[in-house]
Amino acid sequence: MADDKTKVEAEITAKPDENACVSGPLAEGAITLEPLLTLENVSKEFLMNDGSTFVALKDLSLTIRDIKNKPQVVSLLGPSGSGKTTALRIIAALDQPSSGCVTITNGKGMRPVKVGDVGVVFQRYPLFEDLTVLDNLIVPAMRASMSKEDARAKAARYLDEFDLVTQGLAWPVQLSGGQRQRVAILQQLMKERHFIILDEPFSGLDPVNIISVINLISRIAHEHTLNTFIIITHDVTSALIISDHVYLLGRERDDKGKPIQGGRIMKEYDLIAEGLAYQPNIEELPRFAAIRKAIRMVEFPKL
Repeated sequence: MADDKTKVEAEITAKPDENACVSGPLAEGAITLEPLLTLENVSKEFLMNDGSTFVALKDLSLTIRDIKNKPQVVSLLGPSGSGKTTALRIIAALDQPSSGCVTITNGKGMRPVKVGDVGVVFQRYPLFEDLTVLDNLIVPAMRASMSKEDARAKAARYLDEFDLVTQGLAWPVQLSGGQRQRVAILQQLMKERHFIILDEPFSGLDPVNIISVINLISRIAHEHTLNTFIIITHDVTSALIISDHVYLLGRERDDKGKPIQGGRIMKEYDLIAEGLAYQPNIEELPRFAAIRKAIRMVEFPKL
């Protein structure tokens, strides 16, 4: 009987986790499955003090699909004034579009996105300043209906996995910028959120720290195949390194070359189809250099 019990336990332990991600390139190529999040003809207008209307977004559409054995990491790339922040707020249901809709999967189909579906890590990495790092993870999880015991166990695991054990009892004011960023991202994961928007995560960082952040995002994303990270950025190189899809956000021009109000998707870069997604040392690949040059020299000046 003992041998049978040991055998059963071994089989359970050996059973693969269907939510586990495969690291590195996919041997048989990427397989895209059902939609996870969609934006359909999203527009956003603001009434100005002088009575005029400012169009921030115009007919913005995109679909993020589940990628088998991989997380989803998508970048909205564009210069200032292209509507990135407005798109962020609408995707997270912090603002409502003037027209169009955002839908998100509920596991059985798609439904309108609501507040709390999508976590947001804002650029300054706001934390609860009167709570320790450990409690910054535990308290939000408990507010999301997780038991205190489960929340503490999960927080302890994250602190261990992401090199924050010694900071567990520290206050946010005592953290470095990189440590604050890690805690802010983990705080969203503690709420069992698979959809997270990162607002300019590479802003103001030197090249070494940018690579550290890219590795951190990739590592956290690979915790679950449904993890879907949307990165809001103007950093062309970082967006191409980290993403499986990059959407170039900008404004069209009139006959005189002046920008027309309303940010929209100007171009999509499918880095899976390009053979660049999940590749090590991606910056050394000629196709990477060609796409980066085209965005910087040709596309960005037109936005």
